[in-house]
Amino acid sequence: MKPAELFDLTGRVAIVTGALGLLGREHCRTLAAAGAHVVVADLQEEACCSFAQELGNGSIGIGMDVTQPEELRRACRRILQHFGRIDVLVNNAAVNDMVEDPLAAPELSRVESYPLDLWRRVLEVNVTGVFLCCQVFGGVMAQQRSGSIINIASTYGLVAPDQRLYRRPDGQQTFYKSPVYPTSKGAVLALTRFLAAYWGECGVRVNAITPGGVENKQEPWFVQAYAERTPLRRMAQPTDFRGALLFLASDASAYVTGANIVVDGGWTIW
Repeated sequence: MKPAELFDLTGRVAIVTGALGLLGREHCRTLAAAGAHVVVADLQEEACCSFAQELGNGSIGIGMDVTQPEELRRACRRILQHFGRIDVLVNNAAVNDMVEDPLAAPELSRVESYPLDLWRRVLEVNVTGVFLCCQVFGGVMAQQRSGSIINIASTYGLVAPDQRLYRRPDGQQTFYKSPVYPTSKGAVLALTRFLAAYWGECGVRVNAITPGGVENKQEPWFVQAYAERTPLRRMAQPTDFRGALLFLASDASAYVTGANIVVDGGWTIW
């Protein structure tokens, strides 16, 4: 097999959850460009179908909530009826409190006053949602005795947030990175290792990608502060994760499981 053929996904079926988000759309484009039939999965089915049509290559859109087991089972039946198999699952759906969110308030983002309902909601999507998708779609892969699951983690699953990063130039702290997002992403990495060991003998590989912060309309002072904290001196672009995603989805990583590929511009080396 020629080196380029290792990355060929022609004819394979790849599910991307949270597919309508900034990174989700780029994940879908990457997989489709490599030849995969992409299942665009997010909450709004009409928008999913529209984006799937834009992707082409036999892609389809399915509306589903990753926290609802019956919706996932129904989606799985549709996918199997349409394609007959599932080869790749990208667990990308997540809830993340972000500095660019105008609704974020410092008094609510502090540990001392962080709302319990929001804590539970983030864990439900970021952890339980990943588990349920692995249970439903990964179970199909285990029966097939082949497949690749890619869980999208975060640098905050490896290191603690530096709250000084969110301090404005005038010294005001208008936002704190919450305790629940790092907790949830640490759990995703632990689940990745568990499933890699559990399904290894079934030929199902389970890996993670840990992305660094992505530039997305944040205020200039934050972008600059993040860049100065990063060895490569910039925030990530959505396209920066294409190589890692394609590597893990394809035969190029046939002997890789339980791994976490960190794509953060060097953020976590300091």
